[in-house]
Amino acid sequence: MDPPEAYAPPNMEVIPYEDMHPFLQQLIDEHKEYIKELGTFEETLLHIQEKGIDQTVDGKLKEFFWFFDHKIVKHNQKEEKALFPLLHQRLKEKGEHSHNPDTLTAVDMLEDDHVKALQLAAVVFNFLGLASRLPDHNSRLLVLDVALEQGKVLIELLRLHIFRENNIVFSQAHELISKVEFDGMLGEVERC
Repeated sequence: MDPPEAYAPPNMEVIPYEDMHPFLQQLIDEHKEYIKELGTFEETLLHIQEKGIDQTVDGKLKEFFWFFDHKIVKHNQKEEKALFPLLHQRLKEKGEHSHNPDTLTAVDMLEDDHVKALQLAAVVFNFLGLASRLPDHNSRLLVLDVALEQGKVLIELLRLHIFRENNIVFSQAHELISKVEFDGMLGEVERC
């Protein structure tokens, strides 16, 4: 018995974008921008792997890490502050949780992804910086290789995370949270 494919979970009923509350639509719209940035970052990593680091690539790396720090982290904080607490509670009430003492829901998995993404971004950023400063050529290549591999792991983590939110968790939220509660979330994030 093989586990289900990550991008094809069983029993997945996706709520159409048009039917979702504007708060969820806003999060999905931000995800579209992130997917584009992840594609550019992936192209940059492949360029480095094939041709090394040059001025063009250096600028693209700076752009990605700026985007990560200023857009992705802010987006994650918005989810963690406005959406996740109530969704976690509702998932528990519905029985959509693990049956161990910790009572874990999909929200716990998503928050864990947020932490892992921060950690991976820090590793990639620091290893890329370290690789450019190492005097030993072999050491430089080894550190650069680790940075590139961790960068690819970061990209895949974020793509899968976005897929899970857009296609599973936001559909659950749509079903479990009222329009009035979503309106409150929208107002809360607009004040920030």
